[in-house]
Amino acid sequence: MSASPDVNLWSTPEHALEYLRRAGGLPHRAEAESALREFVPADAKRILDLGAGAGRLAALLRPQSPRADFVALDFSPTMLGELYRLADSDTHITVVAHDFEHELPPLGKFDAVVSSFAIHHVTHTRKRALYGEVFDMLAPDGMFCNLEHVASPTAALHADFLRAIGWEDEDPSNKLLDLETQLSWLREIGFTDVDCHWKWRELALFAGSKPRL
Repeated sequence: MSASPDVNLWSTPEHALEYLRRAGGLPHRAEAESALREFVPADAKRILDLGAGAGRLAALLRPQSPRADFVALDFSPTMLGELYRLADSDTHITVVAHDFEHELPPLGKFDAVVSSFAIHHVTHTRKRALYGEVFDMLAPDGMFCNLEHVASPTAALHADFLRAIGWEDEDPSNKLLDLETQLSWLREIGFTDVDCHWKWRELALFAGSKPRL
């Protein structure tokens, strides 16, 4: 159900373009994104999007946070091209080219950190470290919202998921991990009000907030 830790195809244009072609057709994605919007503070002044892709979350959140400054982080040349075009039309979007397989650069504090179907491409060890870096970047009361592809508990359920989304093969870049482990990590790191707020098969929205000082 998970690929080799050395496999990550997202730097190739073919892989990124194929994802963009298919991503909008994921079942129930609009439901998941609507749930995510509920947990991003409307008065957020700075929002970090990890693995921003073509800027889908920025476009989704802009109407409810019209004054927010967005930092869109990605490493795929194809996705970065899309993000730079978006930033040309929205001066409140800053694009950062960075592979979060490596430690996040200093970017300041954020009222919200969001991610959509991105973090499952890094190793499990890196996932946990990344969650810790997100915690450190959040301002008090800041919210972390991760719309993520998680592991099924059995191979049969994983096969059912692939059939349900109409994909014949697993993305070789995926390194899927069960939801419960990731929720436990967030709690151990210090996030509060950690919960899964939406789930359909292997797609899950989970979130946590940083306590006030």
